[in-house]
Amino acid sequence: MEILPAYLGLFASAFVAATLLPAQSEAVLVGLQLAGYPVVALVIIASIGNTLGAVVNWFFGRGIERFQGSRWFPATPEQMQRATAWYHKWGRWSLLLSWAPIGGDALTVVAGVLREPLWSFLLIVTIAKTGRYIILALMTSGLMS
Repeated sequence: MEILPAYLGLFASAFVAATLLPAQSEAVLVGLQLAGYPVVALVIIASIGNTLGAVVNWFFGRGIERFQGSRWFPATPEQMQRATAWYHKWGRWSLLLSWAPIGGDALTVVAGVLREPLWSFLLIVTIAKTGRYIILALMTSGLMS
């Protein structure tokens, strides 16, 4: 087994999957787990990559307001308003849904727009994303069905 390329591929897929770009890392993690790679290492690498990708979104959110209204802007004003309302309603705890395939990435951008402190952002997003990978690994192992 080529360990370094596999781990780098998992890290990259997890990183990109957490940004606004369309990607998925779950299939990579499951494939590597089924190929016999150590589960704990896979979960750690995927979690770090996915969390760092979310941090990119947070930084993007910190500076995005000046581009709102541009044709290339990734969200309509209505979408931004809904995400902002959701975030205001549930606060930083809405970041526990940052793992979700639909809406999770937008929450991490909104957290940056609304100036969520980086320390609390990192803590909550790391818990959410690591939890998702742990559950996926347990399901793949057959320990959770």
